[in-house]
Amino acid sequence: MRTRPLSPHLQVYRPQITSVLSILHRITGVIIALGAIVIALWLGSVATGDPWYSEFSVFLNSLLGKLLLIIWTLCTAYHLCNGIRHLAWDIGYGFEIPQVYRTGKLVLVFAIVITGGVWLL
Repeated sequence: MRTRPLSPHLQVYRPQITSVLSILHRITGVIIALGAIVIALWLGSVATGDPWYSEFSVFLNSLLGKLLLIIWTLCTAYHLCNGIRHLAWDIGYGFEIPQVYRTGKLVLVFAIVITGGVWLL
């Protein structure tokens, strides 16, 4: 029996900003979907009346609830900014390595600024 060579495992490679941001884009997409379920439940609690809405409001105004909402906002802002970056790639802009690194860092900065702006304003 002949054995085929195996591809190098992730542990062989040093993480680069491109791979980290790509993985982060996928993770934030999942978190956004889970957050959308929470938003739908909140809207459902509004429709069902005061007892459910009161309970949900208590949770969302708790420290854990606010932390989850801030994380959801950060994920949404990151996913949006990185999506715009991908649109620029689709039209052929930003494939040079210095631009890839620069726009990757800008995505992170803009995501933090947008999240801060949403929660401070």
